[in-house]
Amino acid sequence: MSVAPEEVVAWIKAFAFTEIVEAPIYRRLVPTNWRLALAASAITHPFVWFAFPRVGEELALGWTATSIASEVFAVAVEAAFFRRLCRVPWRRAALVSLLANGASVVLGLFVRHTFGIV
Repeated sequence: MSVAPEEVVAWIKAFAFTEIVEAPIYRRLVPTNWRLALAASAITHPFVWFAFPRVGEELALGWTATSIASEVFAVAVEAAFFRRLCRVPWRRAALVSLLANGASVVLGLFVRHTFGIV
């Protein structure tokens, strides 16, 4: 699998945006330290950005189904991450992960639509 340089640049921008949105939510609501708040998205974002679109294309899922599947993955993995490392109850970990990921998706789509960036 080859990744074009412009795809890496686009990923770096999207990843930075994701961290700016999600890490403060995790830091405040889990609560946890900055290292772990940043690590959660660092684990899932490369899969969401690089792997899911390719799998979705291979399975002819379309953008919406692929996006939903990738976000379900991110929410589940990040919730498990905080449950395991911060001993947050499952319900809280899942709700905070859903909030953080939802915020980054909604804000990312808004910024892309409004300003043509991210």
